[in-house]
Amino acid sequence: MGKGFTVWFTGLSGSGKTAISKFVEKEILKQGREVEVLDGDVVRTHISKGLGFSKEDRDAHISRLGWLASRFSHYGVPVITAAISPYKDIRNNCRQMITSAGGIMVEVYCECDLDTLVKRDVKGLYKKAIAGEIKNFTGVSDPYEAPDNPEVVCDTAKETVEESAQKVIDKLYELGCLKKEGETEEPYSEAEKKEIDKRLEALGYL
Repeated sequence: MGKGFTVWFTGLSGSGKTAISKFVEKEILKQGREVEVLDGDVVRTHISKGLGFSKEDRDAHISRLGWLASRFSHYGVPVITAAISPYKDIRNNCRQMITSAGGIMVEVYCECDLDTLVKRDVKGLYKKAIAGEIKNFTGVSDPYEAPDNPEVVCDTAKETVEESAQKVIDKLYELGCLKKEGETEEPYSEAEKKEIDKRLEALGYL
């Protein structure tokens, strides 16, 4: 089992997060690894049920995503999250949770200009938000804080979904999250060996 990692997609609604994540999911599965996909809307329906769209509620929702990702990372399971996650501070808190659990967070910023998002929006939500018919709409009447130093930036107004996905996949190989054919897992470090021995001893195996 490899090291746990979380591919954290962030960006405005319609910026391509979910579409790109599906290609990345396929690449991880091709390596014979399980992958947990934490879709923001699905988690909101089940685990964040009852939360609204105030900053406090949005932060609580994203924190729950981060905590779930950290638990999977702790056990070496790759995670993909696709959520707007508009605020820097809470994304940084999620990174802290994930790395503290022994995982790697790969932040992917799906950058897209508002004109393109409006053209893509078949439901007309952006137009309604611009007209004031929808309140607290991220990117229009509610702020979105772009990442300062994301691991990957996908310019989805100019790139195809496949091109953006390949940038993410290349970064996962670069960081060692995915292994090229013929590569083997890195041996445990001395610190990791001691931690494993400590856990085995607590369980009564040593």
